[in-house]
Amino acid sequence: MTTPSGQKQCQSFVGGLIPASSRKTRARAEGGSKKGHSYKPLPKEFRRDGFNYRRIAREGNAAIYEQRWTGCAEPSVCYEIVRIRRHDGFQISEKFIEPYEVYPNSDAWGVDGFTVTDRNRAWDKFFEISLKEPARRRREVK
Repeated sequence: MTTPSGQKQCQSFVGGLIPASSRKTRARAEGGSKKGHSYKPLPKEFRRDGFNYRRIAREGNAAIYEQRWTGCAEPSVCYEIVRIRRHDGFQISEKFIEPYEVYPNSDAWGVDGFTVTDRNRAWDKFFEISLKEPARRRREVK
């Protein structure tokens, strides 16, 4: 259906006309915070300090990464369970660094990161972290 100006319109269920510019669009997944930032997510796979890491699960701010040592033909597998943090964007000279997610550093190990060799213990810790996170966020908002 077109209006006298030639603009397309569609008919709503109630029987009124809706301008083409107000049609619904598909929903898109976007990360963000209360500040409206969109954060660059942690990679699914990466290498660091002679280890290969591969994410096997993520729920909210909790993730499990499988860790394998690259210096061995038959490496034993460890699991790193991490609480993902976020860093807001910042300026360095004339370059703006976009907001991004942060893997815990060694100083945060034992608080935001844990290493275990048993897969079942890894999942237990993962669920512990992922279930605590919503409560932690509610406390921070108050």
